Amino acid sequence: MVGKRLIGVGMGCWAFAILGLIAGCRAQATPLTACPGHPDAIGTSRTLVVDPRAHPRIGSMQYPETLPLHDHEVVLTFDDGPLPRNSDKILKILADQCVKANFFLVGRQSRAYPAGVSKLVALGHTIGTHTQNHPLNFEKLPLDKVKQEVDDGIASASAALPDPTLVAPFFRVPGLLRSKTVEDWLASKGIQIWSADFDADDWRHISPEQVYERAMKRIEARGKGILLLHDIQARTVVALPMILHELKVRGYHIVHVVPATPQRPATPTDPMEWRSHPPSAMLPVAERPKLPVFAFGEAKGLVTPPSPDLNAPEGKTQWPQVATLPLRSAAVTLPVPAKDLFETPEQARHALQTVAPEAKVRPAASAVRRLSATAVRRRRRRHLVLRAKHTAVRGERH
Repeated sequence: MVGKRLIGVGMGCWAFAILGLIAGCRAQATPLTACPGHPDAIGTSRTLVVDPRAHPRIGSMQYPETLPLHDHEVVLTFDDGPLPRNSDKILKILADQCVKANFFLVGRQSRAYPAGVSKLVALGHTIGTHTQNHPLNFEKLPLDKVKQEVDDGIASASAALPDPTLVAPFFRVPGLLRSKTVEDWLASKGIQIWSADFDADDWRHISPEQVYERAMKRIEARGKGILLLHDIQARTVVALPMILHELKVRGYHIVHVVPATPQRPATPTDPMEWRSHPPSAMLPVAERPKLPVFAFGEAKGLVTPPSPDLNAPEGKTQWPQVATLPLRSAAVTLPVPAKDLFETPEQARHALQTVAPEAKVRPAASAVRRLSATAVRRRRRRHLVLRAKHTAVRGERH
């Protein structure tokens, strides 16, 4: 009986091995087991193994590359923990849904709550780091301070674990306040910077329902990507079950991301799968936007310029050519205008000559009315002064 069971198990293993070969030996991309005791759980569909050195910066919110996810795949990430009163509830929700996520820990939180770090590893989540003290001026810090924040954050998370290699070379900049100096230094260390493809604003003072609505709206708008959340927020604890339930209803799948190691090679991918927005030139012709079709009336054909003379000397190409109209045909094409074309009809001329006299003075009267009362008084005053002077001069003469 035992022999039959062993034979059955052996045949099952061979069957799975053959299926794995057919799928391209991508065992890390195969669906994980169902969630025991939770048939409605969304689960984790696959594990994606990435090489941080090959792709040092990811997340379409800030970078041209992001994770090579399929349509309707989401990676859950959580920042700023551990904080037991909320982080433990997040871990319980994820465990009930058999979901694996990526966490970015703050060093001082890891020092304060080392048991929270151990729980993450025990439950199979990936641990990244988020500096030691979460400085909100990280992009303005001198490089020596940046190095201290990063190194101390890694050391604090490692101190809570039996094996320091359990801390992945994944890093998220506090507040996503990046700088080229920080990016270049982290890349030289083989540490991958994680931005995100969308967040849910759960760090703002909004309701759990708003966190859920914003998360789903942004996920639906892009169709796949990295979701940024915070496991220290009470509103996230309330919103997370709603998000996971709705993701399952809408046909989404959860992907867990881990770093490549010598024993665990990176998942085979195409370079274009990492592009946040693939250039249109690389799209298949069938997927490119169609050009508009123009109708040119009843024209039987379009006039085209003569073919270029490719043998002409440089600078003397005969195309395009300027068309000229022969002078001999101009007289035929453009007839001489009639003699009476510009003459004024007799009735119209008579009407212009008999314009009423009052119509001619209307503009002057209108101008006077537009003058202000002050201007009129000044004009009258000057007239009276001049008149008095004239009278005085005449009296002296007589």
